[in-house]
Amino acid sequence: MSAARHNVPEADAFTRTYWDAAAEGTLVIRHCRACDRPHHYPREFCPHCWSEDVQWRPASGRAELYTWSVVHRNDLPPFGERTPYIAAVVQLAEGPRMMTEVVDAPPETLCAGMELQAGFRDGIPVFRPRG
Repeated sequence: MSAARHNVPEADAFTRTYWDAAAEGTLVIRHCRACDRPHHYPREFCPHCWSEDVQWRPASGRAELYTWSVVHRNDLPPFGERTPYIAAVVQLAEGPRMMTEVVDAPPETLCAGMELQAGFRDGIPVFRPRG
């Protein structure tokens, strides 16, 4: 892995598609062909109907802020050098919720339901205010 992606989890055969897409600036999520429902975090089966007939699909990157917390202290690398930062859960336009980081937004401007758009920092999906 390149030095710029030192904080990306090590990809395995299953997650490689997700991390490779993120490195190219595309957010992908899993979609079940049996029940036609998306899900995230990535799993090899559908958490709704248990089908193994799932595939990767590009997501729109649109989301709404569901909840967040401003982290002022974190001793784990690489997070300690980034404090304060905004840890968040966003509701993807496709339906699933995703843990992430909100960037380019002062904490006092955040509100539940705020429209966000995916971006990428060092191969990691992050979200910023849309518009």
